[in-house]
Amino acid sequence: MIDLKNLTIEEAHESLKRGEFTCRELANAYLKVIKEKNPEINAYIEVYDDVLDQADEMQKKFVSKTDTILTGIPFAIKDNILIKERIVSAGSKILENYKASYDATIIKNLKKAGAIFLGRTNMDEFAMGSSTQTSAFGVTKNPIDTTRVPGGSSGGSAAALAGDMTLAALGTDTCGSVREPSAFCGLVGLKPTYGAVSRQGIIAMGNSLDQVSPFGKCARDVEIIFDFLSNYDEEDSTSVSDELRDSRLKNQNSNSKKIGVPWHLFKEGIDTEVQENFKESLDKLKKAGYEILDIELPHAKYSLAVYYIIMPAEVSTNLSRFDGIRYGYSAEGENLMDIYKKSRHNGFGKEVRRRIILGTYVLSHGYYDAYYIKALKVREKIKTEIMETFKKVDYILTPTVPITAFKLGEKLDDPVSMYLCDIFSAPANLSGVPAIALPSGVSKDGLKFSIQFMASHGREDLLFEVGKKFETIM
Repeated sequence: MIDLKNLTIEEAHESLKRGEFTCRELANAYLKVIKEKNPEINAYIEVYDDVLDQADEMQKKFVSKTDTILTGIPFAIKDNILIKERIVSAGSKILENYKASYDATIIKNLKKAGAIFLGRTNMDEFAMGSSTQTSAFGVTKNPIDTTRVPGGSSGGSAAALAGDMTLAALGTDTCGSVREPSAFCGLVGLKPTYGAVSRQGIIAMGNSLDQVSPFGKCARDVEIIFDFLSNYDEEDSTSVSDELRDSRLKNQNSNSKKIGVPWHLFKEGIDTEVQENFKESLDKLKKAGYEILDIELPHAKYSLAVYYIIMPAEVSTNLSRFDGIRYGYSAEGENLMDIYKKSRHNGFGKEVRRRIILGTYVLSHGYYDAYYIKALKVREKIKTEIMETFKKVDYILTPTVPITAFKLGEKLDDPVSMYLCDIFSAPANLSGVPAIALPSGVSKDGLKFSIQFMASHGREDLLFEVGKKFETIM
């Protein structure tokens, strides 16, 4: 019997090398849990029918001694990441039967490493949401408490990992879409530096914000996945060059011990229990030798407002391609305009339509300068002050989210309340810096707490360092 609950990537790799179990046996163990749990959790939209065939192929790599640490490791893949000849729907009816014509670059990397793809996971439609309740394929439940949300928009991947339905998972993070589900499900989630991981082959939500992001049970698992995914991709114009990656590491010497805390951002909307857990985490870090400093990020308080102008603007542009003509869902109509209207009304859900309309509004004549251009200017100020802060400290620390996992259906009629879940996530996406969410305790109700470390551009190494250290002092 394989102990899926406590299994890590390194342990699985060593067991596969020693022959304690095979790739097929490992994959089959997860398939059995999926069969048992997924009907209720709804983490997977589709479980692939060739999983065991994939496993048999990967076993050959161990025989030929060409295996990597990810060979035979089962992955759950968010439903907006293209895998050739497989359906990729972005959680939307408008793409429910669309088959990818090519592999995303990160999928090519994982295939080369020998990973096994278990299936595609549920998500908020086109990654628009913080709860995985806006999917066209039903809501996903939190395995820790099935009356609560797993977070979003990558809630399916988080629920699959937390529910022992996979050993590793990928999501995308536009404004906390991996870190928030990690927090709600007791996982580690990394939002990499913008451009560190290729975006080629990802169904875009906000081009200047999206990043493919790994989930793991521990910081080391996330580090392993990131190392395989992080490289320059000439097919992605936003990919960071090797020279810049190297210079970011060389030009920033650090003792990795100074942590800045922006207490002024904690004034409202944060649960008392979350605040108490954060203070307890700080005490543990102090005892472990970290220096805690108060910092000011005066423009960071505008992050959420800026995000909810820039993101819808990019959404309205990106989703204009889904018109019911070229591919995806198409409704019958009396004329071209009628087809457009019916296809988009029936194909897009309520939240997606809301953001398209909002984005179209802020980009429209008369409002472009007043909203969009102004938001871009404030974004630059936020980025500048964060980069200046990293000249004084090695990390910026906050709670990952201001609340614990909320009840299913609780915030659906109050979108602003839902958006406020992203209050600590937005600065990292707007500035492009990396951030990691780490489990930091359990509430009285058995729900998970989480803290978030941010570091300077290209310094994921510091995040893994502090993440592994924090796990030892918890």
